[in-house]
Amino acid sequence: MSHTRVSYDDVEPRAPGMHFLRDALDCEQMGFTVLDASAGWEGKEHDHAHDNQEEVYFLVDGTATLTVDGEDIALDAGDTVCVPADASRELAFDEDSQMVIAGAP
Repeated sequence: MSHTRVSYDDVEPRAPGMHFLRDALDCEQMGFTVLDASAGWEGKEHDHAHDNQEEVYFLVDGTATLTVDGEDIALDAGDTVCVPADASRELAFDEDSQMVIAGAP
């Protein structure tokens, strides 16, 4: 088969609202996550220096704050940010929102 099709609703969240689709899609290098964040959802600060994975954050709906290396970036629906692997990042949502996160080395 030349493709893999998955509905993110069929993938059990591994963290509240986080549907990690990499394995379900059988991706070899790219990570792909759909995040359904409830108001007050906060992620943990982290980086990807260990796996050299840059990430692209695309806010589909709602509002969010993405903190990159200590700088708060306010996001509205449609905003997209690329974060280098070695930069720290943390997400927070004040309202129900949906975000897509893609990453690869």
